[in-house]
Amino acid sequence: MNKTIKIVLSWLISVWISYVFLSSLPYKFNGAAEPLHIFFTLGTWMSSFLGDTIGGLFSQYGAYVVGGFELLTALVLLLPIILWQQREKLHYIGGFMATVVMSGAVFFHLFTPLGWVVEWSENGQIQTDSGLANSALSILILGVLMVFLNKKRNA
Repeated sequence: MNKTIKIVLSWLISVWISYVFLSSLPYKFNGAAEPLHIFFTLGTWMSSFLGDTIGGLFSQYGAYVVGGFELLTALVLLLPIILWQQREKLHYIGGFMATVVMSGAVFFHLFTPLGWVVEWSENGQIQTDSGLANSALSILILGVLMVFLNKKRNA
């Protein structure tokens, strides 16, 4: 693949992943109904085999931890705006970080009571959303692509 195409594709993916991660932060950090439901559901599920302490901590602080990691990932992906010479390395690391965090998200959507289509109550109304799981899967795939696009090739 042409080097210019790789760089442009890498930047497009970085901007998209950063946009998704950064736009979700207000919901994770401000106690919106959907993240509260998600992390409570997962914390309750974890409590059944990891104990009430770990499950309770995840319910209470999971959104902050995940949001913080997503913020850090977005910063790593956007840092080459300033550190252009390190673009390939930072996009590689950021792609790996996005892959890691979204692997966890996809796992939780597939193998826990959370489900692919999340259902929660907000203001007495039942809400459903598969967009989070779909977004997690797309970013997982894009993160893997970022790793391969920016991997150093030994000659």
